[in-house]
Amino acid sequence: MEKKDIKTREDVFLLVSSFYDKVRKNELLAPFFNEAIKDWDEHLNRLTTFWESNLFLKTKYLGNPLEAHAKVDQNNNNSISELHFGIWINLWFETIDELFVGDYAENAKRRARKMSTFLYLKIFEARQK
Repeated sequence: MEKKDIKTREDVFLLVSSFYDKVRKNELLAPFFNEAIKDWDEHLNRLTTFWESNLFLKTKYLGNPLEAHAKVDQNNNNSISELHFGIWINLWFETIDELFVGDYAENAKRRARKMSTFLYLKIFEARQK
């Protein structure tokens, strides 16, 4: 398969669904995700919209990822750590590199790195409340 850049919603869905296939099988990440997410089809669709909004600067995504991640951490006895975020970002980069090449692919990496840092800090901030 010749790699191309991320250009369409279908490309974003391929990235998101391929990535979460890996997450759902990862021994450290799977318990958090598989416990929290009851409808994977709906979740993948929501995350495709989220990433489509981020990459193509559309404003379709409505949701609060900060609240959702803080709740997952709380429901798991505040056990999410930098290790989990490191694995998450490595799987994200790996998936992008397997499937895509180009400016949007690189932007997806940059945005994920910023987002993971921000979410990581917000989870720990939420523990102080």
